[in-house]
Amino acid sequence: MKITAVRVFEVQGTMQHDEDVFWEERLNRPVDIYPEHKAEGTVWISAEAKGNYHIKSYFVQIETDANVYGIGGPMPEEQAWIVDKQLKPMLLGHDALAIERLWDRMYRHSVHGRKGVNMMAMSVVDCALWDLKGKWYNAPVYELLGGPTRTEIPTYASALGYSLDPELVQERAQRMVAEGYTATKWFFRDGPTDGKAGIERNMRLVRTLRESVGPDVDIMLDCWMSWDVPYTVQMARRMEEYAPRWIEEPVLPDKIEQYAEIRAGINIPVSGGEHEYTRWGVKQLLDVRAVDVLQTDIYWCGGISESMKICALASAYDIPVIPHGHSTPASAHLIAAWPEPTTPLLEYLIKWNEIHQYFLATPLKPINGVVTLPTAPGLGMELDEAKIESKREVSW
Repeated sequence: MKITAVRVFEVQGTMQHDEDVFWEERLNRPVDIYPEHKAEGTVWISAEAKGNYHIKSYFVQIETDANVYGIGGPMPEEQAWIVDKQLKPMLLGHDALAIERLWDRMYRHSVHGRKGVNMMAMSVVDCALWDLKGKWYNAPVYELLGGPTRTEIPTYASALGYSLDPELVQERAQRMVAEGYTATKWFFRDGPTDGKAGIERNMRLVRTLRESVGPDVDIMLDCWMSWDVPYTVQMARRMEEYAPRWIEEPVLPDKIEQYAEIRAGINIPVSGGEHEYTRWGVKQLLDVRAVDVLQTDIYWCGGISESMKICALASAYDIPVIPHGHSTPASAHLIAAWPEPTTPLLEYLIKWNEIHQYFLATPLKPINGVVTLPTAPGLGMELDEAKIESKREVSW
């Protein structure tokens, strides 16, 4: 079955949201050490009118001479450009089912794209190929990967974009528990350059969460690469009494030895790997015992093909993999293919998934804190034409 076309589509639509502001708050970023960036507000999406949010996304559709196709995405424009200009020529005319061969050819061709935007574009293509393969074999992708190991997957509520006002934190965290979530992750807004006041704001978040959800619900805290070793150690000692399940990405991803130093010096588990790429990057983390939990992103680290290798590698170190919640459908299929000790949990970014799954005909959402595995062939990437206000094929 030969690939006959690789088409990139731009789709646009309007998402309705009843609350006054969709993105209420953002996370602390490494660049926030500079005051002009610290002062920046939320930048991901803004309302055109009250309750109406314009969404523009790009999807790739890989077509074959057997009239079977696969869809990957959504992705931003810079990844779509790479798919169209650099990866398409590596795909046309080749066997669509030979995914390992296609991945290796793209990787070897992209010697300056082993990480970052190029690898993210490769990941989108790889997921589209798995969607195609599932449709060809009339099976959900997790069956092709060796599963299912279970029919339901517990999820945790990831609160990116929610206000850090204590009263609202309490309200939202308790609502999440009432909706069946047994774990929730929140995002710090302050770091080492924010002084004692920043420490207190961070600690206020931790205290509020634990007091709101009680002792039996897990809380996780994300530093988003914006701390350093002394600050993390100090904060971990302060947070220890509140028993977080983990501290996430305390330092920049290239500072692997600092990850290991932090992990060895605190009594709270450390998670990371969201901004790492491929099995080779992950092996560096594992070899120095840098993390307790791996969080590679399927749509960034190399796709489903590479995530399977990462899971195999992590299982040899007894390190669980909880993929970053960028793509719920891909995460569910990958997680379902592995035993629970290797892939115990699915991250559900509540607000992000409203955007990321907006154009999907069958978005995958938790009910009572649990995602039930889909049974349709492929990954479940068909688009809902009723939500698409404009659609055009693009090429550069």
